[in-house]
Amino acid sequence: MPADILNRVFSALADPTRRDIVARLAEGDATVNELAQPYRMSLQAVYKHLRVLEEADLVSRPKGRQPRPVRLETEVFDQMEAWIERYRLRAELRYRRLDAVLAAMGTADHKEGDGHVHDRGDEHRG
Repeated sequence: MPADILNRVFSALADPTRRDIVARLAEGDATVNELAQPYRMSLQAVYKHLRVLEEADLVSRPKGRQPRPVRLETEVFDQMEAWIERYRLRAELRYRRLDAVLAAMGTADHKEGDGHVHDRGDEHRG
């Protein structure tokens, strides 16, 4: 996913109202009036939010007469998921390597000692 598209998508989704609009559209298409109902803002403000979502390719409104349904575009979410998954897998591999190192260290410590865990505070107790 190109960085400029990724930046637009994350920027668009940074706003809680726009995330709420996306969540509502995940349930089905809706007109702008339907989307505006739960908010205490003007229709013009809702249109501004929709324009940001459209510029990020998250929603679309077909050309034609009013009322036009607003539709969620899932392709961008598929691209975001692939981008996120790539970094999740890298992090997971890093943690697996760390787990292996820690396990090896624990085995080495266990072999060096007598097999018992000692509380370092015991040396100073009377």
